[in-house]
Amino acid sequence: MASTSTIGPMPSKNADLDETWAYLNEGVDLIMNRLETGLSFPGYTNLYTTVYNYCTSTKMVGKQDGNRTGANLVGSDLYSKLHAYFIEHFKPMVDTCETLQDIELLKYYAAQWDRYTTGANFLNRLFTYLNRYWVKRERDEGKKTVYPVYTLALSQWKDVFFKQIQQDNRKLTTAVLRLITQQRNGETIDQGLVKKVVDSFVSLGLDNADLNKECLDVYKDYFEGPFLEATEEYYKKESDSFLTANSVSDYLKKVEDRLREEEDRVERYLHNKTRKELIAKCDDVLIRQHSELMWESFQVLLDFDKDEDLQRMYALLARIPEGLEPLRKKFEHHVKTAGLSAVSKLIESGESADSADPKAYVDALLEVHRKNSETVTRSFKSEAGFAASLDKACREFVNRNAATGSSSTKSPELIAKHADMLLRKSNKMAEEEDLEGALNRVMVLFKYLEDKDVFQTFYTTKLSKRLIHGVSASDESEASMISKLKEACGFEYTNKLQRMFTDMSLSKDLTDSFKERMSQNHDDIDITFSIMVLGTNFWPLNPPPHEFVIPIEIVPTYDRFQKYYQTKHSGRKLTWLWNYSKNELRTNYLNQKYILMTSSYQMAVLLQYNRNDTMSLDELVAATSITKDIMSQVLALLVKAKILINEEKDQYDLNPHFKSKKIRVNLNLPIKADVKAESSDVLKAVDEDRKYVIQATIVRIMKARKTMKNQALIQEVISQISQRFAPKIPDIKKAIETLLEKEYIERVDGSKDTFAYVA
Repeated sequence: MASTSTIGPMPSKNADLDETWAYLNEGVDLIMNRLETGLSFPGYTNLYTTVYNYCTSTKMVGKQDGNRTGANLVGSDLYSKLHAYFIEHFKPMVDTCETLQDIELLKYYAAQWDRYTTGANFLNRLFTYLNRYWVKRERDEGKKTVYPVYTLALSQWKDVFFKQIQQDNRKLTTAVLRLITQQRNGETIDQGLVKKVVDSFVSLGLDNADLNKECLDVYKDYFEGPFLEATEEYYKKESDSFLTANSVSDYLKKVEDRLREEEDRVERYLHNKTRKELIAKCDDVLIRQHSELMWESFQVLLDFDKDEDLQRMYALLARIPEGLEPLRKKFEHHVKTAGLSAVSKLIESGESADSADPKAYVDALLEVHRKNSETVTRSFKSEAGFAASLDKACREFVNRNAATGSSSTKSPELIAKHADMLLRKSNKMAEEEDLEGALNRVMVLFKYLEDKDVFQTFYTTKLSKRLIHGVSASDESEASMISKLKEACGFEYTNKLQRMFTDMSLSKDLTDSFKERMSQNHDDIDITFSIMVLGTNFWPLNPPPHEFVIPIEIVPTYDRFQKYYQTKHSGRKLTWLWNYSKNELRTNYLNQKYILMTSSYQMAVLLQYNRNDTMSLDELVAATSITKDIMSQVLALLVKAKILINEEKDQYDLNPHFKSKKIRVNLNLPIKADVKAESSDVLKAVDEDRKYVIQATIVRIMKARKTMKNQALIQEVISQISQRFAPKIPDIKKAIETLLEKEYIERVDGSKDTFAYVA
């Protein structure tokens, strides 16, 4: 069992300073040097009482010393004795430290610190009365270098012991830094020992104005500053030598590990406030100073899809302010090059620029976008700057590439044609979800189109054909695509498309009510007939450019419908689009009955053979009023299908021996004139629309602004319209001139380049 140390008899209540201190000194020494031998409770109580008795001693109260009362002097005497005790206490410790180095020094220092602070805590309680009255009063009177006993003990440790050791080439700090270096080199060290020593640096900081406030002066001056310098030196040397022997990819892993270690170091034995400066220092030495090298190797990582390395490089360079911008620029260039090269390969592999396959074209563009979009999400954490670089590059190669040449309308045309193929019945998309996904992918490219109005016009034209010929995959898919376009461009953009569906639904009802009326009034009608009445403003359809003689076989039905429609809607004019109509004819002249699916022009030609076995080209043109150019193409299709025989030049006979494997024979194939006309019609329509859009935009701006300078007006028009198409400055100037002529706007007197709105 441990023995309890005893001290001599307690002095009387009225003992003088020497007698009192002789007794207290024994107790203080026991507490500071031999506390492990034990101190009995009565012994501790006697020491406490002795301090109390001396501080309240009545014989001292009457003495005066200048303005100081006896109580003040009593406190001062005891405080001075303690002060002197601490100074003596450190002498052997300083001597011991002179003989120690590195780990031995740290172990000795930490052990002494533990013992000393434990003892000082006991003394602080022992001298409670001194702290509570004398020390408090002295500090209240402004004497900020008088401390409570525990703080006095720390102050003496710092001034007499700590600074003395540090005088020898910062011996203590150097020993700690050496251990940290060993740990960085992969050796195992006693982290608890480092923490104890570093914590003592924190504890030694004193704010004289407020003793409860944490003060890091000692920690910063004696540890943090040298530690950061050593860190910089260590990592500078390591990174330089590592990079001469290893690849940038390996270096990225190394830096990642080192940064993790330093974060861990802060957690384990540094003060939390060091984190910011330590990490900033590491970022500077390990990343900023080698950023050029990282930027240079970025392209190689992209080319070889080094996903993990890209993630690392992004995460590291994101830590420094200027780190990512060069990567974003390189990434933009990379994506643009990939897009241009994908289209070039397509053209080289046999697709001519004019006849590029819409599906192959769209697939090539989407593949580049998909791949790089995944890189942005995965490697660059969807960072806004990289997403913007991707968008910028895509906008560039989607609008200008090997397939488009110098035309700004080619890309919207090909994408619209691809959408048309997707939405046709003939499309082999297995599931509804597949089609929905494919439409979503079309919208990805759509958002990059500069001339969205060209896409819209082609799309509208293709939609009209799908609806007229009944070849839409489904109403749901059509509605889905329109809602996507509406979401991307607003109600204005899709207004016409939605009206087309309304017309289709009204036409179905109209056909039903007409048939019902006919069955009541005309039981002799033997022609199955359905009609589509389409609003001129919403459908991009042009009537035939030539006269058309309606075959007598369908005239009764034609007349009856005209009259019926006028009774329902008087004042409306019907223009018949024979060039879009289609028919089914039954053959009665062959052993096998066939149904021929024809265009109206083919029908008009074939019905002539109800009355003639052979006809010349001129006779057919005269009988139908179809132009010679179109008639030649119509006849060529019928000859190719072997319905007609053309043995003599410009003479056409009905083939009495026609045979086909199919009962229903489709003759209604597009003729070249139609295909060519479609593209040129669309582009003409786009140009016309643009004129009005620019004029309407100018009027809208001028109405709001009242007056505006020419340059500002042009810029405002460009910014408002660029969502729909890229307007050309000469077109805007032409529109301004037109509006000046029409007196919507006028020039301001005395100012050549300012316009005013005319109300």
